[in-house]
Amino acid sequence: MSQAQLAGPDLSDSYVSLIESGKRTPTPVVARLLAERLGCTTEFLLHGIEPRQRIDTELGLRHAELELQHGDPSVAADRFTEIVKAADEENAMLTAHARFGRARALEAQGRLGQAVEAFERLRREASAHPERLADLPLTIALSRCYQRAGDRLRARDLASYALEQAERLSITQGEVAIDLAAALVEARSERESDSRELGYVKRVLDTTGVPHVVDRSGEIQALWHASAAAAAGEDSALAVRLADDAIMAGRQARLALQLARAAMHWSRLATAPIDEAERLIAGAVEAFAAFPATGREHGESIVVHARVRLRAGDPARAGELARTALELSNDRSGTTPAEAHLVLTTVALDQGEDAAAHLRTAHELLDTLDRPVFGSDRQAARCWRELGDLYGRAGSRAQQAAAYRKALEAAGVRSAMAGVTVDATVSR
Repeated sequence: MSQAQLAGPDLSDSYVSLIESGKRTPTPVVARLLAERLGCTTEFLLHGIEPRQRIDTELGLRHAELELQHGDPSVAADRFTEIVKAADEENAMLTAHARFGRARALEAQGRLGQAVEAFERLRREASAHPERLADLPLTIALSRCYQRAGDRLRARDLASYALEQAERLSITQGEVAIDLAAALVEARSERESDSRELGYVKRVLDTTGVPHVVDRSGEIQALWHASAAAAAGEDSALAVRLADDAIMAGRQARLALQLARAAMHWSRLATAPIDEAERLIAGAVEAFAAFPATGREHGESIVVHARVRLRAGDPARAGELARTALELSNDRSGTTPAEAHLVLTTVALDQGEDAAAHLRTAHELLDTLDRPVFGSDRQAARCWRELGDLYGRAGSRAQQAAAYRKALEAAGVRSAMAGVTVDATVSR
């Protein structure tokens, strides 16, 4: 069919040519007219996909997102990948969202090298096609990945660049602001004083606080299963609606936990005012306590609370909190049990008591930590450094030097991203 035949008596040949070249977007009336003459649906003409295909793809994206947030991230990665393979260039926006989901699923699995490569490719695409994906969430995600891989300088650079975008748009509330605040405070040094980055984190925390939430995992699972049943019964529209309800039910909890993480990291700062740190860490402890899946972070937040009480000159309460954290750390994994014993060591030394048992236990716990598969272990490095400080206070110089050496080893960057090519023109 020629352009003249398609234009017919209603349209001009030149207008059809402009539409075909992408220089004009047809109005709804023109789109319906063209679709009728071409023998296809308006949906297919505008999006390259039939209505049923589109709703099935939308449903697939939602179920993959539920798998990522509340199920198995490896299964989520496979589901996102299937959507990418099934889509084509005519469905560029849906494909981009599926690729973004797959990158987040790789990050959730700890496959940081692959996640970084995926996020970087998406940033290049966002630079060329901003109508498909926004650059800001991708930059924040990259900052997170580099932070977890041990490249703190890169993480800080990306987070600062994201902050410039957020401040230009006055974004201080919502999911993007909360994710950015968490990335900024995690990438900061604990000994850092006031800065533009920490000022932004404080604004987000002051605006939103750490809200009280309840665990709605039972409701989420029920809605998810109902959505799957509706899809199996060919009721795709209802399946999408139920999946949306399940995602929204989990959103409040996800944001509350992300705020709790930001509050916990902020409360660790030596420069954080005591009253504000006390308020924020108490909210974080309450938020983590509400979710069984965040048991390790619950224990970590209690140790941070103990440190806040130490700074406040309340060693008795600090000791109580440290012992509570130990009771929660039944598996003795991670740095939380060691940190609790470090707090108890500080309390004992401050009160002139024998701290040898707590020092020895903290040392033994740190020695049993698994060597990180990727990057540096910032928490372990911090614990070894503190252990060295405490050995120094106790007069054990040889042990102090050995602990400092361990701290340096734990802080070393072991790249998980060998061979990753980064486009410097896009990744600032």
